[in-house]
Amino acid sequence: MADALSVIPAAVLRNLADKLYEKRKNAALEVEGIVKQLAGAGDHDRITAVINLLTTEYTFSPQANHRKGGLISLAAATVGLTTEAAQHLEQIVPPVLDSFADQDSRVRYYACEALYNIAKVVRGDFIIFFNQIFDALCKLSADSDANVQSAAHLLDQLVKNIVTESDQFSIEEFIPLLRDRMNVLNPYVHQFLVGWITVLDSVPDIDMLGFLPDFLDGLFNMLSDSSHEIRQQADSALSEFLQEIKNSPVRVNLFADSFLFVHFVFINCDVQCASFSPNILKEKQHVLFICHFLTRAVLLLKSVDYGRMAEILVQRAGSPDEFTRLTAITWINEFVKLGGYQLVPYYADILRAILPCISNKEEKIRVVARETNEELRAIQADPAEAFDVGAILSIARRCSFFNLRKLLGFNLSILSVKKLLICIVLWESKNQLGNDYEDLFCLANSILHLLFCRMILGMV
Repeated sequence: MADALSVIPAAVLRNLADKLYEKRKNAALEVEGIVKQLAGAGDHDRITAVINLLTTEYTFSPQANHRKGGLISLAAATVGLTTEAAQHLEQIVPPVLDSFADQDSRVRYYACEALYNIAKVVRGDFIIFFNQIFDALCKLSADSDANVQSAAHLLDQLVKNIVTESDQFSIEEFIPLLRDRMNVLNPYVHQFLVGWITVLDSVPDIDMLGFLPDFLDGLFNMLSDSSHEIRQQADSALSEFLQEIKNSPVRVNLFADSFLFVHFVFINCDVQCASFSPNILKEKQHVLFICHFLTRAVLLLKSVDYGRMAEILVQRAGSPDEFTRLTAITWINEFVKLGGYQLVPYYADILRAILPCISNKEEKIRVVARETNEELRAIQADPAEAFDVGAILSIARRCSFFNLRKLLGFNLSILSVKKLLICIVLWESKNQLGNDYEDLFCLANSILHLLFCRMILGMV
């Protein structure tokens, strides 16, 4: 500390704690100049001493004005360090992050301002603090003070820009942070999270689609938010992801076809070359590079996890909110079209979600549900491959008469019942149902009972 006191005039230290902002600002500019001189001389020991003084005597002071002056001066010191600031970030950034939780709203405001100025100088070098910064920004997005919210928003925009430019950002480390906060109820936090999801999804090198199951339920939860703006943002994000899912098979096929083409060229290059001249070798190296690039591209394209997301969609299809229910049914409809065979293990669960929607009071929901039901019936599943016939029959038995008729795809006439009973005999004779015979028998019995009631009432 003695070294720091010897290079910073007493008047500057006094003004750093002044109640007037202008005096604190001018004192911080003095600190910037001093640090710049020390950096030019390569005297990093004294720079460390100066930062320690600003931290212990000001940033951690019980006096609010001292803390404000400390934050301004830490940012000023970073500006003075310029390209050499990275090696002192471990000293500079943590005290600023701690100030985000200060009881004084003005201190929190200056903390946002200080970190903004620090980030402008060091850019990607402060990615190592991203987890702590994201956590702090998430909390500040719902701050009780409007000025702090505004300052946090500006800082958030800068952090997003830095992250999208950085090659050190780890999406794998970010997803747990995002997932843990998706069920927070505060609308400001919702807006903050959707903003990050949208920005990261727009970065070509970041595959948010591969991690969609981790935050899909949270996005659906936002569809029923009290804020119209947040509902729109969540719907927009979901629509974009659904479009990416619909496009993803095309992307994979494109890469696969390109790889096969280049592989074909490479083989023909071998066949046609009796001797390896330098030019031929150079051409082959280019082809090998392209093959390697395409192989890496295919590996980086994560497959869409239809099954894991189907579980979420089935739950959301039963939401009391009609817009959420319609969106979930729409997603299920697209999933059945795109990944039908992958959804066979979830066939029964999807039916449980779809059937009640067939008789929904909203026409849009009814239309999508009926279309999805037709798509499901078109899937030719093998009972030996996780196709749980018993579960499907159990669901069908519990559903209403109207939905049951839609599921079976024919009217409840004498001829239809005969067809059903013939199917029972055929399936049982092939031992495809095994222990599920009882469910099937109950289903047939229910249909016969309904038919008998209709006959008595003169409805047949």
